[in-house]
This record gives sequence, C-alpha cells and structure tokens, in this order.
Amino acid sequence: MRGLPRQAAHQATAIENSPWTARDIAHPNSICPWNTDMYGTDPEHPGTQDYYDSLFRLYAKWGVDFVKIDDLAASRLYGPHIGELKVIRTALGRCGRPMVLSLSPGPASVELAHSYRELANMWRITDDFWDRWDLLKDMFDRCERWYSWVGPESWPDCDMLPLGHIGIRSSEDGASNRESRFTREEQQTMMSLWALFRSPLMLGCELRDLDPWTLALVTNKEVLAINQKGANPRPVTIGGIHRVWCSVSPEGSHSVGLFNLGDEVQQITVTCEQLGISGSWQVQDLWQSKALGAFDLSFTALVPPHGTLLVELAPA
Repeated sequence: MRGLPRQAAHQATAIENSPWTARDIAHPNSICPWNTDMYGTDPEHPGTQDYYDSLFRLYAKWGVDFVKIDDLAASRLYGPHIGELKVIRTALGRCGRPMVLSLSPGPASVELAHSYRELANMWRITDDFWDRWDLLKDMFDRCERWYSWVGPESWPDCDMLPLGHIGIRSSEDGASNRESRFTREEQQTMMSLWALFRSPLMLGCELRDLDPWTLALVTNKEVLAINQKGANPRPVTIGGIHRVWCSVSPEGSHSVGLFNLGDEVQQITVTCEQLGISGSWQVQDLWQSKALGAFDLSFTALVPPHGTLLVELAPA
C-alpha cells in the first residue's frame, strides 16, 4: 500500500538514517478509501524520501524483483499520486537492485501516460477485472486507447486472468467457491486479446486445481510467444462488434485475432490492405493447432458469439 502504517505515524516511529519520524511525513488526510490502514506521505517533505529509501533498501536486501503498489495509479477520492510516485521511483533507483514497479488500481488516465511510462513499468488500465462478459467486452475499448504506449519497460496492464478455480473465499459478488464464469469462448477471447495487446500475464487462481483445458489455455506456446515477442500491437478495426487486432513476430509472421463481441455467430473478414501486407500467406489456427489454407487478398471466418479466431500468417 502507498504510504506508511497509521500506527507508525501515531507513535512517531523513527525513520532509518533520518532525523524525521513517521509522524513528520504522514499526510493524515490522504487515506486509501478501500483500505484505511495507511496514511499517505507528504512528497514535499525530505523525510518522505528517507522513508521510501529505507523501504526499498529493505526490499533489495530481501532479493525482491517485483513490487506492486496499491492506491497509487488512480484513486476514487484523490486522483493519482504522482508526487509520491516520483519519490518511490527515486528510491527504487537508489536501492541497488532492479525491480519491476507495478501500479494499481485503475483505471489509469491516458492523459498521464507519459508519467506512468517514465516512473513505472506496469500500470492498471482497469478497475478490478473479474469474470464478467461486460468487463471483457469493455477491455477492447481500453486497449484501443492504450496500445500506442505498449513497448519495452512500458506495459499497460489489463489485470489478472480470472481463470480456473478463482472463488475460494471470494468477496466479489459475495462469498462463493466457484470456477471462472467465463465460457470457453470468452476465455480464449481474453487470452487472445491479452496476448496481442501484450498485457502482463498474471494468473489468479488455485493452481493445484487447474483443469487440463485451462492449463492448455495458459501454456499455449504460440499464444505466449505473441505476448512475449510480438511487435507493433495494434487494432486493425475499432468499434462495433467485429474487432480485429494484429502484431508482428521477430520472424516476420503476423498474428491476427478476429473477435466477435456480438451474441450471434458473425462472419468476419480481414484484408491484406488492412494488415499492410501483400503476397500469399499460410494461415494457422493457433488455438486449434491446424492449418486453414492460403490467404491472398482477404481472409474470412465464421466466429462464434463472444469468441475469437487467433491465427498466424506466415509467408507462403
């Protein structure tokens, strides 16, 4: 959580290697609305830098590689805390160990994208993402707003993948012990979009209960390669119930997703002109692991409701 424990502020706990105490740097009016354990800190106070420096020195000593900080990227009450984020970035740079810095919650503001990219590695572009079709459908619009910011050390984050046995003691929609509510078509749609957009892939479930179908979904080597190695991810079409995304592999093949956001089977077509390519291409269905033939000027497929066709186009 952003800030420091309220108890430390109330007790004026000393800050390591600093003349200041936790009480000196606490911002009592800056409290996370969903977890009230912490006070924010005053980014203008020199003791705040001392505090975060000490915190990240401790993380470096522990061998930490990844730090996710909540109540920082966006806030329902106070907005993003860019001043505190700058102090954190300075502390991370001084700690002597490289760490990935992930910001939460969302939705992060596109207007602040320069600051997020400069100061962090990942930032949530959505509020908590759960296994509901309306949230997945909305994610296409979010990715269309953020795709130009995807790149090395710059990863807009679509949030975790709600797959498998995700409701053990869930507080979302009431306590329930349940599997993901996404249909198999919706799960493939989610994995395809996350892969093409190059969202960080985090799996939130009980791994010991992972069924073979879901395990195959999250370990598909060709799909993971799109996420890890794809370049220039972009939407080919924007808006409507037909969405098409593509990216390019280091070998020059094109990964293309045809998405049906409607409630009926749809015929979706993508053309060479839309993809910016020419010539003849072989089409490989990545989820079914089967060849679909040659692609010259245009490619058409029937896509089930809420489903996707994810293909690789390789020069013929």
